[in-house]
Parts: sequence; structure tokens; C-alpha cells
Amino acid sequence: MTDEANFADQIENEKNRTNVRCQFCNSLMLKAKEASYCEQEVNVPLMVQKKDSKSDSLNTETLRHFWLVEDMMTFENIGFSHTVDGRKFLVCADCERGPVGYHELSTKRCYLSLKRVVHVDA
Repeated sequence: MTDEANFADQIENEKNRTNVRCQFCNSLMLKAKEASYCEQEVNVPLMVQKKDSKSDSLNTETLRHFWLVEDMMTFENIGFSHTVDGRKFLVCADCERGPVGYHELSTKRCYLSLKRVVHVDA
């Protein structure tokens, strides 16, 4: 099953239909209907880095499906990493697991990956 099919029931009127929570500690990150759906291909570090003694760089994966949050104050609970190449990565503020998305410093927009969170009816 493709990601598009997996996420279709989470999108209603181009917004998040349900609350968005951390997949590890269940902390509420974003309330229903607070973010807009968008697609773009972005390389984001893996949540668990592979052990590779020959590499100093982060292992990444390309993510495509995001909740766009225009104002960081919209989040119920989110943490930010140090700045890396004009972005801060988003993590759960309670358990500090992530990254679950990223914050673009130039636009001040946040992008939360649908693949890295869970969607729960209110």
C-alpha cells in the first residue's frame, strides 16, 4: 500500500482530520484541523541513525507528505533542534524523539511528517 493510500483518510478539506500525537509517548503535538496538507520531497535525518564508522554525515530519508503549520505557536507540544543548513528539526518536546519534521527559518513555516507521527481521533 502506498503512503498516499495510508494517509488519505487523515486529510479532510486539505487539513488534518484528527489530532496528531508522538508515536513514542503519545504526547499531543497538534490539534485537529490546525495544519494544511502539502507534498514536497525533503531529506530528513532518520529517527534512528545507522552505525557507520566511516561516515561523519547523518543518514537521511526522503519524506514527501507533511502537515504545514504556518505559525509555530499553533503546536500544542513541539521541540526544536539546533540550526542545520537554514532549518531546525522538529522533535517531541516531551520525549525528545525525532526528527518528526522541520522548521524552515527563511519562511518560519513548520512541516510535520505524516509518516513520523500518529493520528488519533479527538
